[in-house]
Amino acid sequence: MERDNRANRYSPETRARAVRMVFENQGSYESQAAAIKAIAPKIGCGRDTLRRWVQQEEADTDQRDGVTSEERAKIKELEREVRELRQVNEILKKASAYFAQTELDRPLKRSNQSPGKPGRFSSRRDPDAT
Repeated sequence: MERDNRANRYSPETRARAVRMVFENQGSYESQAAAIKAIAPKIGCGRDTLRRWVQQEEADTDQRDGVTSEERAKIKELEREVRELRQVNEILKKASAYFAQTELDRPLKRSNQSPGKPGRFSSRRDPDAT
């Protein structure tokens, strides 16, 4: 749960403003890293946090290779679906094993015997026909 609190610590507006500040001011610094180092304390976030926001924005706008936010959301949704399907699969495996064992524990029917003649097995040919 602590992770969720940290993930929502900064509003989307704050993130967007911080990223915009980096892009607008990186020309005033020797590198993007230097701009991030200077701007992060002004926003009140860590350098690594701001760096990740900048990298994500660059990926979202095709300025950098990487997974876009939309793709990341789709991946997260698919991973959740896979988890659920695996759980369902495990339940079905257990149910199948249970019912298979129940079937094995039942007394065996002698369905291959002739109905009116105990001890005589039915076959494809009728032995009395010849």
